[in-house]
Order: sequence, then C-alpha cells, then structure tokens
Amino acid sequence: MGPDRLPTGIPSVDRLLDGGIETDSLTEVYGEGGSGKTLFCLQLATRVAREGRWVFYIDTEGVSVDRLRAITGADLDHILERFLLSSPTNLEEEARAVATACALAREGKRPVGLLVVDSGTAFYRLSLSGDDEDDARQTLSIAVADLVGTALRAHVPVLFTNQVWRSVRAGTLEPLGGSFLNHAAKTILRFDRLPGDRRRVVLVKHRSLPEGATEFRITSAGLE
Repeated sequence: MGPDRLPTGIPSVDRLLDGGIETDSLTEVYGEGGSGKTLFCLQLATRVAREGRWVFYIDTEGVSVDRLRAITGADLDHILERFLLSSPTNLEEEARAVATACALAREGKRPVGLLVVDSGTAFYRLSLSGDDEDDARQTLSIAVADLVGTALRAHVPVLFTNQVWRSVRAGTLEPLGGSFLNHAAKTILRFDRLPGDRRRVVLVKHRSLPEGATEFRITSAGLE
C-alpha cells in the first residue's frame, strides 16, 4: 500500500498527483513570484483547518489576511482558530519556528494536518555569496531534515515553498538550496506563470509517479 494523500481541492492538480500530496514526506513547490505558490499553500491550509485539524504555518513573506479572507469567506475566524502562525524575521528565527512546529506535531496532543514553510529560502537567499553562507546552508539543512523526519514519523504532510534563480547558462529558473533540497523532497512541483490568470504546475519529481503537467487558474476566490 502506498502513502496516504492529502487532496489539494484542485481537481487537475489532484489528478496529476494521484489524489493529492503525500502525507509522510516533504513536498517542495518552487516558481517565480506571482506563480501561485502562496495561494496554493493557503488554499490547502484552509481545507485542512476547515476539517478541524491544525495547521502550522511558518510565514517569512507576510501572509495577506485579505487574500486568506477571499479564500475562506465567512469562515475566516473559524479557520484561524486552527492556525498556528509564526512570522520569523531571520533564518535563525525560522529555524526555531520549524523546530517548535515539528516538536508539537510529533507530540501528538493536537490533530495536526499540515505544516507549511512559505518561503523556506527567503532568508537563506540573503546569505548567498556572503561570509555566513556556509552557516546559513547548515541551518537550513538542519531545519529541512527536521521537517522530513517529522513528516515521516508523525505522518504530517509538509509544504515547503522555494524561491528561484535564473541560470544564465541554461536560461532556466532553478530552485534555491541545491542538491540537498532536491534529495530531501520526495515530490517537487514547479509553478509557471502563463498569460492572464493561467498557471502551469509541472511535476518535476515524484517517487512513484511519472513527470507531467497540468494547469489551473487564479481567481478572486483562490485556485481553480
């Protein structure tokens, strides 16, 4: 029997993922700004909270309450009762927030249905080409290892959004974090911007599914 799935609520994406994101591993989502990564996280988090389970949401870029209200509608207050939101201001605070969220998820005193880190590499990016790059890489690696271990042991799905950089040689957008993140994530999704409100989701890596792609639209009420 394969791992359990958490449906995203977007039919095209759930078909691509054979039912949703896996509950015992880390799913990496990367793409340029405005490609829908945060909306994807918020929409999935809302579904989990609406079902009465807790969401641990580590936000490094500023979650828009207006955007969340557009997704939840009149249920916003009820949804927020199941949100444990952390807003770190540097990589060290992010690492502590991850450690706390993972410890609480493994503790099992509350039904945790999702752990989100959005964006997981925002602060790490600031350290690149600096004197503290090696320390930052180690800090990020420890946090990611904790997330992977928590997903595996507690069966709590982890969403980790990643920023991108442009490869001049290949002319492509590549995720930050290098090979460590690539190996840590059992599922990797790339979000591409298309004309208008259309977005493409590309399944770059999966341990049991073939590569593929699908599309969705960004609307005032979320992703469809």
